[in-house]
Amino acid sequence: MKIKRQKQAKKTISFYKYNFSFREPFQILIDGTFCQAALKNKIQIKEQMPKYLMGEVQLCTTNCALKELETLGKQLYGAKIILQRFQVRKCPHFKNPVPASECLLSMLEETNPHHYFVATQDHTVTTGLKKIPGVPLLYIILNTIVLDKPSQASLDHVQAVQLGELVSPTEQQSIRSLKEEQGIGQKDGERRGKKRKRKPSNPNPLSCLKKKKKGVPTPPLKKTEQGENRKRSRHKKQKTQGETEGD
Repeated sequence: MKIKRQKQAKKTISFYKYNFSFREPFQILIDGTFCQAALKNKIQIKEQMPKYLMGEVQLCTTNCALKELETLGKQLYGAKIILQRFQVRKCPHFKNPVPASECLLSMLEETNPHHYFVATQDHTVTTGLKKIPGVPLLYIILNTIVLDKPSQASLDHVQAVQLGELVSPTEQQSIRSLKEEQGIGQKDGERRGKKRKRKPSNPNPLSCLKKKKKGVPTPPLKKTEQGENRKRSRHKKQKTQGETEGD
């Protein structure tokens, strides 16, 4: 049974690693009900959780979960001591604490962006987180820690991604990084450098000149008779000078 349970856990962890980008160290969000069950069944959470999940883990809780155990009194004093040993993650209810079930569900938001595993025995938390895709559930049964199979919401989400209806978290991250590299902002078509507005420039001085009117082309000047006579007379003079030299 232990080997079979380990194989099933390994298969489930691989599902969340591949489809929802879970990585070590796994963050385990724990409430008081899980600590009470561990105390009752003599389970050492810090020792057994890493072995069961086959990887490094970070055990954490919220301020609301600790406050709830304080109000319940001595009956849950042992669970409170265990829960106090874990990291306390900031929640939005620091000044006005809410029930632990409400607080844990608020930490998951709509898509479990921080990749939390949730360890609880609370039926309200279990019912609520099964509606959120990508949330692994841990609980204690028969003196052992059990990792629940992926919820129907997680399976439907993966199927929608495979059909191209949704974008996987890994692809969303790669798209964001590509947009940052290309300088594309949140708005469509917006790039890192805004287009510079052209300042109004002075008109081209050549364009301000008046266009010349196209007139009738002037005919070429005719040679005057006097000019012809002059050329002829010069030619004659040269000729006469040559003749006198020959004589």
